[in-house]
Amino acid sequence: MITDWGFPDFDAHEGVHLFSDRESGLSAIIAVHSTHLGPAAGGVRFWHYADSRGAFTDALRLSRGMSYKNAMAGLPLGGGKGVILADAAKTKTPAMLQAFARSIDSLGGRYVTAQDVGMSAADIAAIAGDTRYVSGLPAAAGRSGGDPGPTTAQGVYLGVKAAAKRGLGADSMAGVRVAIQGVGSVGGGLARLLAAEGARLVLADVDAARAAALAAELGAETAAADAVLGLETDIFSPNALGAILTEASIASLACKVVAGGANNQLATRDDGRRIHERGILYAPDYVINAGGIINVGLEYLGVEDRGEVDRRVDGIPGRLEEIWSESEASGAPASEVADRIAQRLIGRG
Repeated sequence: MITDWGFPDFDAHEGVHLFSDRESGLSAIIAVHSTHLGPAAGGVRFWHYADSRGAFTDALRLSRGMSYKNAMAGLPLGGGKGVILADAAKTKTPAMLQAFARSIDSLGGRYVTAQDVGMSAADIAAIAGDTRYVSGLPAAAGRSGGDPGPTTAQGVYLGVKAAAKRGLGADSMAGVRVAIQGVGSVGGGLARLLAAEGARLVLADVDAARAAALAAELGAETAAADAVLGLETDIFSPNALGAILTEASIASLACKVVAGGANNQLATRDDGRRIHERGILYAPDYVINAGGIINVGLEYLGVEDRGEVDRRVDGIPGRLEEIWSESEASGAPASEVADRIAQRLIGRG
């Protein structure tokens, strides 16, 4: 019998590992969802949570998302995720990173880490000093690897364009009004790409100064981070943290398309159906935001050619089109169609 252990987001995970190191102050979770296709690959998030249960839920949801993302991207990798629990001051030390590296190493290659929220390229390089099960290291020109953010942004941009064509009938982003929530590495990169094509942007971020600075650079509008979901716009693009599409927020959406790079955008699986029933086109997050893992995953697998990375990222719109076409034909929400395909790919269909 498979139990959920009292956690609704437990999904027959192969392993959930808890680590602590008194000397460095490390408290961390590594969740391995599936190794059906290969080692469980997924970044490590450094974040301050209100309680440990929130960190546990994040690790479970994010690792499952990585299983689906890697499978849908055609990578011979499973899904996993690391979470380092930060204190309120987000204190991060070399000793803490070394302890996390030792935690990764203790799993013997079942989990491969990379950069995620709260972690820098320098942090990942530091971790690589104590374990070889790491990817996203500095790369030479024309090679795979390095910061996954720009490649993720490129894939999201291509996915947003595909969604605009499907949901709005737009052959170009010129004049399309897009509200972007979160303008960090991915959201900021997306904003620059869309602005270059003439999109009309509204930018929002919990760091209002960052949103304002980028808006001034691009000639965009700004909005409060907690109000951007309800703006009347063509496309809402979530690119910050997850679980922002809830029953209440979906009811307030005033857009025709939701397409963005944030992980785990749906607060619950039922929320995918709620979006569908409102007639809003949804781009499943782990399909549209796969560019980063394609980049660092190929690096880890020894595929160094940047051209191969770009070729695979260029395939993101085609995968979205397949999902949307099946959704239209079957009447099932795009989120459920994508989940069914991914589950079959990881041997759980």
